[in-house]
Amino acid sequence: MSNSKLLVKFAKPYPARIFFTILFGFSSALFNGVGTTLIVPVILQIVGQPVNLTGAPSIIKAIVSPFEKVPESYRLAVMAGSIIFTIVLKNLTGYVGTLVSSSLTRTLTSDMREAGLKLLLDIDIDYYTKMKVGDLINSLGGEISRTATAIGNIIRLIILGITILVFVALLLSISWQLTIATTMLLTLVTFVNQYAIYRSRDFGVQLSEMSKAYSISVLEMLNGIRLVKATGNEDREYKRIEKLIRDREKADFQSQLNSEAITPVSEVTGIIALIVIVFLGRTLFADQISSVSAVLITYLLLLLRLLPFISQLNTLRSNFANTASSVDIIADFLRQDNKPFMSSGMIPYQKLKEGVHFNNLCFCYPNHQNIVLQDVDLYLPRGTTLALVGSSGAGKSTMADLLPRFYDPTSGSITLDGIDLRDFDLKSVRKAMGIVSQDTFLFNDSVRNNIAYGRPEASDDEILTAAKRANAYEFISKLPQGFDTQIGDRGVMLSGGQRQRLAIARALLQNPEILILDEATSALDTVSERLVQAALDNLSRDRTTLVIAHRLSTVQKADQIAVLDQGSVVEIGTHEELLQKGSYYSRLYSMQFTEQPEIFTKTNPSFNRISHELRTRLNSMIGFLGLLVDDLVDNSQEQQELIDESYNSALRVLNAIDVFDDVVSLKINWQISSDIDKNQNGKNEYQNFSHISDEFRTRLYPLLSSLRLLADKLESEPQKQNQLITESYDSAIYLLDILKLFEDRV
Repeated sequence: MSNSKLLVKFAKPYPARIFFTILFGFSSALFNGVGTTLIVPVILQIVGQPVNLTGAPSIIKAIVSPFEKVPESYRLAVMAGSIIFTIVLKNLTGYVGTLVSSSLTRTLTSDMREAGLKLLLDIDIDYYTKMKVGDLINSLGGEISRTATAIGNIIRLIILGITILVFVALLLSISWQLTIATTMLLTLVTFVNQYAIYRSRDFGVQLSEMSKAYSISVLEMLNGIRLVKATGNEDREYKRIEKLIRDREKADFQSQLNSEAITPVSEVTGIIALIVIVFLGRTLFADQISSVSAVLITYLLLLLRLLPFISQLNTLRSNFANTASSVDIIADFLRQDNKPFMSSGMIPYQKLKEGVHFNNLCFCYPNHQNIVLQDVDLYLPRGTTLALVGSSGAGKSTMADLLPRFYDPTSGSITLDGIDLRDFDLKSVRKAMGIVSQDTFLFNDSVRNNIAYGRPEASDDEILTAAKRANAYEFISKLPQGFDTQIGDRGVMLSGGQRQRLAIARALLQNPEILILDEATSALDTVSERLVQAALDNLSRDRTTLVIAHRLSTVQKADQIAVLDQGSVVEIGTHEELLQKGSYYSRLYSMQFTEQPEIFTKTNPSFNRISHELRTRLNSMIGFLGLLVDDLVDNSQEQQELIDESYNSALRVLNAIDVFDDVVSLKINWQISSDIDKNQNGKNEYQNFSHISDEFRTRLYPLLSSLRLLADKLESEPQKQNQLITESYDSAIYLLDILKLFEDRV
């Protein structure tokens, strides 16, 4: 798409504004020429010189002759008033024309930004794997602004061209000989400036490249600020970007040196041309200089008024050359024929009745030859869970990308109730799917708006219910402004587990029929994983779910588990069936758990550390509560501090119990998967540990509830407060007794 085509494309919807811009520009130029032509006769009359129009061009006679009918006593006043009136009209039409052209420029800028934004939203996701976000932001921001400047310069060039043509027409009507000579001289001025204009284009390309490099570098630095700080590279990043800033400043200065030189050069060469014209006029009209002096002065005055417009023309040409590279960039940015778009079917998606069929899928990424998926044939019945497991690069996440049609298969198909996914309306299908991945994205907005992103019309009660079902309400309620708390860029104010639970709450509120869980717990600590997994179990209930998992412990309850290896399905079955086969899945399971020798070969040291943590936290809690029970606090503030410390200790006890349960559960599963039946006593012992954990939780949860009421000041009666403190103290003592039983068994 050429520069002119880009302008025509966006200017086409606004013919009226373009027409009035040209009309007002022409009117301003015409009034300017008429007013200038009248100045000389008025000046001659003011100084008492007769106005001799003998031999004057018809254009001057036509302008001046109407005033000859005016009585001589006030002819001068009428002519002077006419000059003022035409100049007022000239400035008025120029002012209105400027407003119209500026409005057109602003509208074109907005249209280009909106077209660019719409393009970025509609374009296929594969486009973003090849483009830098900083480059796109620079195009959508700085380059469109420079393109708008270029378009504004084109409009000003048109108006300026009209003005120059009007003045040239007046000059031709006065003396075509002088005008030809003037044109030749002023053309020479244009050629003198042409070198600077060529340099302006080069500087424009250079500035565009530097702006793009600066935008990309700053965005990458901000996105990776944690890495920058973690590696102590603040100074290096500062110096790198500082160099980009300084280099751009230097190039901008050189560009200004070049462009600012155009005006003085034009003025000097124009004055030289004017002096040459004076001598030529004297030569051409030497025998009648006295009779045509008024005409010659008028000609020179018009020429003198024309010279600044010539200078402006050269400056605008330089400015346009400087911004022309941005027009090329935006023309390419807004093209659609060189970008991938995902086609949409015509069938609106309604409801899944039978299931999802991955029918002999083959896939390789665009412009790549490596096959990622090879003849994958899987069926996911409605309301069941299919888990995909396998080593890195096996094709699991690719499967998750194909289901919502981020990509289309190279061959084969995905069908919903027997209908090809490509035949459905794309947006209606995606709205029926919920995706929770490892890389959770949250907006720099409130908790409420992040949860409600999929359903902005949701009520507060629905948002609250979704948060509770996602195990997120407890931490949300502790935030400074609760659901209205701003969570920072990408949710930086929250932990990984908290971000995941917000994403699950968002999916719960959206209420998707088909759920995709892509490594949703792989980057979490043990406690966070348990909370998130519980929320995921709640989310997956009665839904058609595709799970991609690295931790095999999270997919054991799946209705089907498919093992992928190098893009092909090598095994499929339930957890127990695959373990009994003793093949791929069994080896993956064994390898994953044997990576934790401390849990399986040094169990007692692990339990000892957990026991130490529990005893430390319980002793602290008992000490704090003992001071409260014995009324050894000085004031209410100190009492509240002790309650808060007790509550925090109880939470840490709960975390330690979660870790304890993980150790026991993994050990039992290991024994089952390894078919270790010889040590039945050991297996019974770990089951006894599970009973101890259950009893611990039975007493710990009421304790946490009581302390929560006290910590949040939800109980105001002193007598009730004392009762809760006493009950909490007794529960903590009982927990210490249970811990002693556990320590005796270890």
